[in-house]
Amino acid sequence: MRTALVYHEDMMATRLLWDDPECEIECPERLTTALGRLQQRGLEQRCLRLTAREASETELGLVHSPEYVALLRGTQALSTEELQALSGQFDAVYFHPSTFHCARLAAGAGLQLVDAVLTGAVHNGLALVRPPGHHSQRAAANGFCMFNNVAIAAKHAQQEHGLHRILIVDWDIHHGQGIQYIFEDDPSVLYFSWHRYEHGRFWPYLPESDADAVGQGRGRGFTVNLPWNQVGMGNADYVAAFLHVLLPLAFEVTTRGAVLIAGGGQLDARSPPTPRQCRMRVGRASLRAPPFTPSLQFDPELVLVSAGFDSAIGDPEGQMQATPECFAHLTQLLQVLAGGRVCAMLEGGYHLESLSESVCMTVQALLGDPAPPLPGPMVPVHSALESIRSVRAAHAPHWMSLQQQDSAPVLSPSTCSPEGRASPPLPGGPEFKAAAAQATVALSPLLDQLHLCPTPPVRTAVALTPLDTALVLPPDVLHQEASSPKEETQAWARLHKALAKDEAVTALGEILCLLDGILDGQVSSGLAATPAPAAAAAVDVATRHGLSRGAQRLLCVAVGQLDRPSDLADDGRTLWLSIRGKEAAALSMFHVSMPLPGTIGGFLNFALALVLPLAYGFQPDVVLLALGPAHGLWDSQAALLAALLRVPAGGRVLALLVEESTPQLAGVLARVLHGEAPPSLGPFCVASPGDKQALMHLRRQLESQWKMLQVAAPA
Repeated sequence: MRTALVYHEDMMATRLLWDDPECEIECPERLTTALGRLQQRGLEQRCLRLTAREASETELGLVHSPEYVALLRGTQALSTEELQALSGQFDAVYFHPSTFHCARLAAGAGLQLVDAVLTGAVHNGLALVRPPGHHSQRAAANGFCMFNNVAIAAKHAQQEHGLHRILIVDWDIHHGQGIQYIFEDDPSVLYFSWHRYEHGRFWPYLPESDADAVGQGRGRGFTVNLPWNQVGMGNADYVAAFLHVLLPLAFEVTTRGAVLIAGGGQLDARSPPTPRQCRMRVGRASLRAPPFTPSLQFDPELVLVSAGFDSAIGDPEGQMQATPECFAHLTQLLQVLAGGRVCAMLEGGYHLESLSESVCMTVQALLGDPAPPLPGPMVPVHSALESIRSVRAAHAPHWMSLQQQDSAPVLSPSTCSPEGRASPPLPGGPEFKAAAAQATVALSPLLDQLHLCPTPPVRTAVALTPLDTALVLPPDVLHQEASSPKEETQAWARLHKALAKDEAVTALGEILCLLDGILDGQVSSGLAATPAPAAAAAVDVATRHGLSRGAQRLLCVAVGQLDRPSDLADDGRTLWLSIRGKEAAALSMFHVSMPLPGTIGGFLNFALALVLPLAYGFQPDVVLLALGPAHGLWDSQAALLAALLRVPAGGRVLALLVEESTPQLAGVLARVLHGEAPPSLGPFCVASPGDKQALMHLRRQLESQWKMLQVAAPA
């Protein structure tokens, strides 16, 4: 099994024993409801179930002081009155006679999950735990948190498994200041947190939760705080934060370390460059190029997620609008990192329905199921863009990708506090409970809509007859032998002379049959091949056929010698991205041409800052990813592009290859479409000045029409 679920029923034992409106929301039902929903959906049964163990006191000591561990050990023998008195010495904490046991299980569950992933027993997993951990500090409980589960897991991964680069993503609605304090001077851990901040007026009321807190000493640049200064952030805001802040940093380089310099010359399109090739400079253009900044790739070996779902719609703590499906998208975007080694650990989440649905969406994504489409328009709000701009500006001195931004000034979130805003409601108070009731009413129709998106019975089908004998594919990938009706296929083929030959017609029939299966909901994704001389015609026919079969929005990403048909209507039903065009040009809102970037850094910039924002803004019903003759992508680049496009498309991707492609390329594409992680891109080569200029030119042309391209609030 590829996904672990770590849990122990004893973690339900700890509960509040006295009246405390602030703490009563952290209750055992958080686990029972989430686990029950996983079982109801059949998701627990698809996971490898691991029973959590207690973390040893030595393991707790990786993060916490001996005195603090002894203090919590002593709570087992205290009376209710003594527990209440001790709880009052900390901020938003309650103790119970079972707290020490439960907290050790929560920390141990994270350790078990990390061990299972790093030893290869599973690919990824979720630790369903309480109490949460990300607020806990070396010698202090805080915010319902006893031991810092994620921080302990990270230290364990460093010391026991020898990891040197760990990414921690904290999507809980509260700032995980405990994790920040533990790793703020450690450049081997990149900590990213978004959180409700409201210019310092939301708990935990810390100035170090703002965007300008970037770490200390050698760790400067490795603490990334994205403060939300208004409530109501939704799917577009969360996805924009990943595309414009988190993912560029995770893939990117810091301005310290060894240099890999991009050069000219012809590289093998099937594999990434070697370090020596990255240093090569061939040709006059390379000789005239300015020297590149020294760089060092972060490229995490493990992703740990502080998975708090109080950032989801319906939760009165967060008061945000992100729907449960959004967490499937965020999870799958993280799975393109670290070879897919993602370990999520439950933090907050206090609206039981929203929590349980969001947990299910996260587990489905970890299992490789396609993410359901995101409801509503993908337009980030003004305040979110201000926050994104502020964190990019704060980190621009440390991260090269963030230096490519417009220079319009924007105030730091901490300096532009609005007047007269009401304080957030006290948890457990009347306003809090009223907000929770209103959220439940608003959430119900959204969840009904979510349940109307069934997973297709076949995740991936391939029609690759010339390549089949050499392919190594997952056992449940369907080898399709069916074809569209002969008369229909021949009618489409008569549109192009290039489709006159029998082998081209046969390939076209298989392509159309795959596309029909995707549009009918029988197949999630597909991979097919066509003879090279017929590639452009096959893409044209597939596009027109998809529109005729009812696709309302079809995204075509055409790489190589594949021109957009001149008579294809520019009516908003198709978005055509041509890669390997002669120049960067937005020929219309729905037709964008760009040259293929010459380096890995340039390719990543285009994928994360242009292709993916356009895909999310367009919200396609289906994606055609066509790798035509002379496409020029390395296998790893093609795999990453397919894996990224799979997310906004809800898995509905049809990849088209020429029959002359290698079995290795076909195999890696089939595996990523099936939900596996893409391979590493190899040694990092920074983007060339020409690639940077082309990207900025396109963004300036398009960002007024495609709001997901914006990284700053409009003036």
